[in-house]
Amino acid sequence: MGAQLRVYKRRIRSVSATKKITKAMEMIAASRVVKAQRKVAASTPYATELTRAVSAVATGSNTKHPLTTEAENPTRVAVLLLTSDRGLAGAFNSNAIKAAEKLTAQLEGEGKEVVNYIVGRRGLAHYNFRERKVAESFTGFTDEPSYADAKKVAAPLIEAIETETAEGGVDELHIVYTEFVSMMTQTAVEARLLPLSLEEVAETDTSAADAAGKPKGEILPLFDFEPSAEDVLDALLPRYVESRIYNALLQSAASKHAATRRAMKSATDNAGDLIENLTRLANQARQAEITQEISEIVGGASALADATAGSD
Repeated sequence: MGAQLRVYKRRIRSVSATKKITKAMEMIAASRVVKAQRKVAASTPYATELTRAVSAVATGSNTKHPLTTEAENPTRVAVLLLTSDRGLAGAFNSNAIKAAEKLTAQLEGEGKEVVNYIVGRRGLAHYNFRERKVAESFTGFTDEPSYADAKKVAAPLIEAIETETAEGGVDELHIVYTEFVSMMTQTAVEARLLPLSLEEVAETDTSAADAAGKPKGEILPLFDFEPSAEDVLDALLPRYVESRIYNALLQSAASKHAATRRAMKSATDNAGDLIENLTRLANQARQAEITQEISEIVGGASALADATAGSD
């Protein structure tokens, strides 16, 4: 076997081994994304209804709560960035980081100091490499986050927004994560969690109509607060933050698995194409060797025949 043919066969074996790995990773990601998608579907209604409940309590009371009251001149803002612990997910992490960078630039342009909170080793590595200060980081659970993980992430954020700015607190809380739209589409989005925007969630739904054709607007109920509206908000708003962060973690996990599946499928297809091309080149090299050997045999036989005829 010629040297060139050996090189081709070695490369084919190497690419075939890589193809098996990427195919296995594609199948694992496909199974995980289905589970994550179910968790997203289960948690989203809870987060939505809890947001409506908190909004109703805040709207139905005259209490000025620190988690629902806009600061007159906000100076410090917390930004929570959700990334993954692992790579091999295409542009999943880079898109989320770019969205966080854009938001940070916008907030700093408004004269606000940004305090960074990072979830995931990829985002933490990005900020550490650029020597940017990170207030808190959380790693090790991005593939399958639990509600306990969401509570762990939410605790320092709630504490920061309940603390006066002069004492190291923040006036606003923003979150940047990747929203799971479909298996093919995942979008990096940013949202402000606190202070709660009451105007946004207090709108009535007039898209539906009753039997008489009149739009069905939602009638806001009247509330009695026991022991007080402030105590109710103290109890509800941390749950609101935890549920929103938990839903964002699940959205990010589902998006990561979908991105990994897509990236690994692309890698598997590319490996298959490369193996096909290398096999074609190996066949050409083998045919060239066979042709050369036949030519040498024919030439040797012809030379031997000429030498024998000359001696006769």
